[in-house]
Amino acid sequence: MRSSRGRSRRLWLIGGLVLLCLAGSVMLGRYPKPYVTPLSAIRDNPLAVNLILHLRLPRIAAAFLIGMVLSAAGAVFQMIFRNPLVDSGFLGVSQGAAFGAALAIVFLGGTAWAVQGSAAVFAMAGLAASYFLARRIRLGDWILRLVLAGIAVSALYSAATGSIKYMADPTRQLPDITFWMLGGLWGITWKDVLQILPVIVPCLIVLFLLRWRLNLLSLRDETAFSLGVRPGRERLVLLVAAVIATAAAVSKAGQIAWVGLIVPHIARRVVGSDAQRALPASILLGGVFVLVCDDLARIALSGEIPLGILTSFFGTVLFLVLLLRRKLGVRT
Repeated sequence: MRSSRGRSRRLWLIGGLVLLCLAGSVMLGRYPKPYVTPLSAIRDNPLAVNLILHLRLPRIAAAFLIGMVLSAAGAVFQMIFRNPLVDSGFLGVSQGAAFGAALAIVFLGGTAWAVQGSAAVFAMAGLAASYFLARRIRLGDWILRLVLAGIAVSALYSAATGSIKYMADPTRQLPDITFWMLGGLWGITWKDVLQILPVIVPCLIVLFLLRWRLNLLSLRDETAFSLGVRPGRERLVLLVAAVIATAAAVSKAGQIAWVGLIVPHIARRVVGSDAQRALPASILLGGVFVLVCDDLARIALSGEIPLGILTSFFGTVLFLVLLLRRKLGVRT
């Protein structure tokens, strides 16, 4: 009982950390003063106010939303597939979304809805291909088969994306694809946030409301069915919501690696393995992780660092720490 109360208290502390990071991020930037923007520098500076309202705030909102989506999707994938080493990047979802976005940029006009829709379609195709290919492989256990299938599908998508880059206009389309694949939020506006909001919010609500079913869906099908669960249908609902939200996030931010892999493990270390607490903790911590990385991306140097580079660096460091402490896994 005490342990349960302590974990619930930690979840509330994470909520407080979220508010602190959101408020602090508003005051971080390179203008009007490097690193920290004091209130005194804003009062009589209309340009600084305009920058905060129309550039900094939408970017903060987008970073937090994208972090929430990627970490929530990673937590769902890890529990449903009973595999601590999967996220959207390992299952061909991110690479499928990247291929779909590149395809839309080159051949479908590059409009926001074309990029987002194409990314969602090919992200779903990547997940389906990884799952069905893993069912056909006869080497090793389920975890190894799924990882191998995801590597193969991701490699195919990467090759296809490379082919599209080769055919792209080198003066206009190729730079867009290249910078997009590095991951970054430098061009985010309120319009971009409002375009992904109607997709991300309903998907996150579905994942949040069904989080208590994840504990059952992480069991074997026979056991879950005996407890009154329809594993196939409920897994499909959760996977579709996770993939569509991931595709929407990737279509705007590019490939942001390691968030969905590492943040769910940190959340389980903090609040335990029960999905009723672990999923909300993953959502909040994922938002904080990407937000902090994006803050560093825009204030560390005079030229912006691609967000995907920072998430990969810090994610790899945290992953190695967890591996060395032997605390990587999904307990059900």
